[in-house]
Amino acid sequence: IDLHYKIGCCLSPQSHFISALTVVFVNSKSLSSLKIDDTPVDDPSLKVLVANNSDTLKLLKMSSCPHVSPAGILCVADQCHGLRELALNYHLLSDELLLALSSERHVHLEHLRIDVVSENPGQQFHSIKKSSWDAMVRHSPKFNLVMYFFLYEDEFGPFFRDEVPVTHLYFGRSVSKEVLGRVGLTCPRLVELVVCANGLRPLDEELIRIAERCRQLSAIGLGECEVSCSAFVEFVKMCGGRLTQLSIMEEVLVPDSKYGPDDIHWEVSKHLGRVWFPDMMPTW
Repeated sequence: IDLHYKIGCCLSPQSHFISALTVVFVNSKSLSSLKIDDTPVDDPSLKVLVANNSDTLKLLKMSSCPHVSPAGILCVADQCHGLRELALNYHLLSDELLLALSSERHVHLEHLRIDVVSENPGQQFHSIKKSSWDAMVRHSPKFNLVMYFFLYEDEFGPFFRDEVPVTHLYFGRSVSKEVLGRVGLTCPRLVELVVCANGLRPLDEELIRIAERCRQLSAIGLGECEVSCSAFVEFVKMCGGRLTQLSIMEEVLVPDSKYGPDDIHWEVSKHLGRVWFPDMMPTW
């Protein structure tokens, strides 16, 4: 049974929901796909899931499940050796979980999505050892690691200090120039980067470093940021035709002595090998 169970807003009491979910788990002996984002699922109900569907479960999406503990998701990884896709919040991620997903008994992981969300300003986050990520890459060398960050600027302390095998990286809130500099140093597998906002400090050096170090980068999007036209042209020149997606707001590009807004698209198009224009802010 391929069950996609997603509830956006649960109006019944938590105990009623858990009881109903447990019944589903008990009576579905061959679940392969389960989506339970934003639900009050808990550790005991996950144990029931594992007891009845450990041999068949391949996909589990459970972002924003506050009643699940790291031990609860570790139980799933320890028993469901066919799990290929997993989505969860960062507070459930642990070294033990990555090592369980990297065990000889476990199939190659294909997709791991981690949502790093700050509930309160100044929240503290734990670190993941580089050795744990290395084990994942050795076991599943082609897996996609997708990370969504919704943090305040002063909460990035534990992140991007050591090499991390992230392939798709999204910053949903403002991220500092320093953190983007660390991304260029620690994310060699990066394929896609989206920065919604950065502030008014130009990202010239950071963008060039990312082009130098992230040799698989093929998609980038920049929102409320600033990059000089010359640095942007150099970035595109270094990446070349592998940039299949280049979404840059026109306001991001700061004219300089070499390039202005009227001629930059010609230079960028030349290095991309196709016609390119910056995105325009709609006028209402």
